[in-house]
Amino acid sequence: MPGRYLTVDELTSRAERLAATQPDRVVLRRIGVSRAGEPIRSLSVGRGSRHVLVVAGPHANEPVGGVTALRLARYLARAGRPDGFSYTADTTWHFVLCLDPDGARRNERWLKGPMTFVHHYRHFYRPGFAGQPEWLPGESGAVPMPETRALLDLQDELRPFLQCSLHGVDVGGSFVQLTRGLPGMADELVRSAGDLRIPVELGPYDAFFWPSPGPGVYDMPQPEETDQFDSLPASAAASTWFHPHRYGTFTAVVEAPMWGADEVGDTAPHPDPGAALEAISRGLRQDALLLDGLVERIRPGLLAAAAPLLAPVDEYLAVCPGLAEEWAPGTAGTLPPLNRARVMSLRIAARRLVVRTAGLLSQLLAPDAPYVRQDFAPVDTVRETLDRFLVQRCDAFEADCRVRWIPVHDQVEHQFRVVLAAAELTGRLSGAKVVRA
Repeated sequence: MPGRYLTVDELTSRAERLAATQPDRVVLRRIGVSRAGEPIRSLSVGRGSRHVLVVAGPHANEPVGGVTALRLARYLARAGRPDGFSYTADTTWHFVLCLDPDGARRNERWLKGPMTFVHHYRHFYRPGFAGQPEWLPGESGAVPMPETRALLDLQDELRPFLQCSLHGVDVGGSFVQLTRGLPGMADELVRSAGDLRIPVELGPYDAFFWPSPGPGVYDMPQPEETDQFDSLPASAAASTWFHPHRYGTFTAVVEAPMWGADEVGDTAPHPDPGAALEAISRGLRQDALLLDGLVERIRPGLLAAAAPLLAPVDEYLAVCPGLAEEWAPGTAGTLPPLNRARVMSLRIAARRLVVRTAGLLSQLLAPDAPYVRQDFAPVDTVRETLDRFLVQRCDAFEADCRVRWIPVHDQVEHQFRVVLAAAELTGRLSGAKVVRA
């Protein structure tokens, strides 16, 4: 297993080799085509009548899932399994190698390091909410994106008893989000994370209001329940996670961090949550105003090719004022009790919004990039200001959250263990026969 992330081409070539060496057990096929014409591929292992679906690369900036998918595929294709994991019998496993290959290719400039905040966020890319393929169209009657359609069709074809969506949070800890209760999942998550020194998130931004049946595990809310902060467009119920619910599918969203921040696992009361919220809210508001001013200075000089980078920039800047208001001490009465973990989660979320926006803007202004007219007068001044700002905010982010790099090998091993545990636990609940190697 590689100790680094893999590009789209590397994922494909390794999957092709695995299928070629074991054609009786492993099949690689195309399940769809991206908006830019990239093939979307699924690797299937086994000949069982029941199905597990594992989706890698649903977010363009989260490459760990592809490596995990290959690790699982190789493990399941082997005749012997000496490490003692359990697995479900009579099961075929299906791995979507990268659901968003177009976006993944935009992130390949940072994949091989150096793994520093500045290098990562300077080359970071993630499409706006409407361009993320795990989300269903918001408007009634709207046609899903080709990537989304490929996943929906595969779900309808397989009717899996388990679907795992593999995600990679940039800073924080590991956690699992579930569409159905899965007793025992928290124990497995905590055990694996402890072995690998990965923090377990006990108040993650993505599941800030969700019920938690055990450490690091969160039950997705139903449509009528509180889902996210009011300023955010996301809604778990309007996602491909729930689409196969009609078939009795359990969906587990498995997060593994790139950089760990140990305080996300600290449930001790925060000594002064009001002051912490004030600092987070004020900092987010001020930084967003500065970045918005830079965007408006360069907007007249932007070319049509800037649209993919400008869309998430505008989206991030649009949500920042609302979030800053929701997190302000005087208006934060609807928040759950603010222990150290939850305060750290909000601190990470605010700083991440700022450096992601700054990183995307820096790409728009790169001297060799075809996104802005190079004779446009403000470009050089804005570029210099933005570069200093990005470096300063990345340094402050690292120091404030006391982060440490989690080796890629450990990120992958953790997801590998959690997915296998989810398959065993789900198999028991859904009536599959479980055997031990």
